[in-house]
Amino acid sequence: MSVQRHRSDPRILGRRTLEQDHRVLAALLRPGLAVLDVGCGTGAITSGIARAVAPNGTVVGLDRDEGHLRIARDHHSTLANLTFAHGDAKSLTYDAQFDIVSAARTLQWIAEPSDAILNMKRAARNGGLIVVLDYSHVRNRWLPDPPRAFVRFYQAFLTWRHANGWDNEMADRLSGLFRDAGLTDIESHVQDEIVERGDTDFAARSALWAEVIDNVGEQIATAGFCTAAQVNEARDSYSPWVTAELLKQTLSIRTVTGRVP
Repeated sequence: MSVQRHRSDPRILGRRTLEQDHRVLAALLRPGLAVLDVGCGTGAITSGIARAVAPNGTVVGLDRDEGHLRIARDHHSTLANLTFAHGDAKSLTYDAQFDIVSAARTLQWIAEPSDAILNMKRAARNGGLIVVLDYSHVRNRWLPDPPRAFVRFYQAFLTWRHANGWDNEMADRLSGLFRDAGLTDIESHVQDEIVERGDTDFAARSALWAEVIDNVGEQIATAGFCTAAQVNEARDSYSPWVTAELLKQTLSIRTVTGRVP
């Protein structure tokens, strides 16, 4: 089976914020910093970074998806210290230009993340920080257990990712990858994304996996990891179960920081 490329759902990207969805980075920002946001998507988090480092700081948001960049430029054109550029972590050409280089939920979609981290290191100034947030999908949990049709789809999702060289334990690997890249002062922060029934954003955040099914289900079925009928069964069973039964969803996330010596 051929290696595929992934395109994130703009609905998921657009509802994220710096303060809620990249909390360690938010605490590190201050006015005047130069920041590179790798895999910026539609710019929802990136715009928060730009506001945090204003008025004298500058931010570049980088993404390989031109559709996402069009949305980012349309929605955040009023931020004078923010620019968006086409590219990805595997093709960075920046050299010692940024105080912080960040990637959130991005390296999980890269088959050779060690190369990406080295490129991010090169883009940062001496003494600068690399800040990466990502998932370990094998540790995600739901209470109670989801419907069997969704569990079957989720296993297909993990198998599809593995076949493409995308690490389902990315968050757990980051500290080692940082050490291998020669970064120092490495710190790992548990940032699990937890949503519970009764939360004000329960409906939006619990809809995540229904959106994932819509976004990549056909691709996974076409690649042979499940059937189209199984994708439909997962879709038809998951949303009603969320509405009636889901009590708690825990997505396993870590943020790892490291300094460029």
